[in-house]
Amino acid sequence: MTIYVPGKVTLRQTWQPMDPDAAAYITAVETADGQALEEKVKIAIDNFVLGCKADGIWNAIKASCILAGARTLAGALVPLVGTAPTNYNFVAGDYNRETGLKGNGSNKYLDSNRANNADPQDSNHNALYVSETVSAGRILNSGENNVEAGTNTIAASSSKFNIRNRTSSAVVAIGDNISNSFVSVGRSASTAIQFRSGGITTTHTSASQAPTSEPITLYYGDGGYANPRIAFYSIGESLDLTLLDARVTDLINAIGVAIP
Repeated sequence: MTIYVPGKVTLRQTWQPMDPDAAAYITAVETADGQALEEKVKIAIDNFVLGCKADGIWNAIKASCILAGARTLAGALVPLVGTAPTNYNFVAGDYNRETGLKGNGSNKYLDSNRANNADPQDSNHNALYVSETVSAGRILNSGENNVEAGTNTIAASSSKFNIRNRTSSAVVAIGDNISNSFVSVGRSASTAIQFRSGGITTTHTSASQAPTSEPITLYYGDGGYANPRIAFYSIGESLDLTLLDARVTDLINAIGVAIP
């Protein structure tokens, strides 16, 4: 029996599909790429899905892309879960198989096609793996107005992240703005939110508001663009951010090792 432990990668040297959701995703990526993925890339993806299921967090992920591993940009935009994002102006040169998709801070972004109010008001998460340090800008956002009630934001300044979840006013500036880091915001109650960055989770008082209906966007928000490189994103219901961090970090590290 194989035991999946949070934060640990199960090592297999030969690709043998173990999870049907992972297998279906891999097939779709290989179809979009027009060629097969490396064995160890497929193992990393399978381990990630199996691990999330073992941790009890898989069903809370409603929209997600692994923006790494695939051989092409088309393959990277195949959704792991949910609807495929709409690509605005990204081209092949913006994509790196090991580190993800790079914004330009001027006209490139993804529409996740996941409405902000598709998930319950008090059960929500937004998560990213940021593989390059971000200059100022919103790397995930809902809503065009930064004081609109019920919006979500993960934004960067020169050294910190600013966050909101289902609110307009409780903007919290915390967390080091660092590269190669899982960054996430979650809400499981009407009175507080959790933020995770650099391997640390903090809780902050923040009263929830009814979420807006706008879609969640990446690399763009409130009329401005951001220039991060992102290797993974997830949107959905409340889940354990520490467990997701461990799985995503292992996934991105394993992909980096697997690619020649």
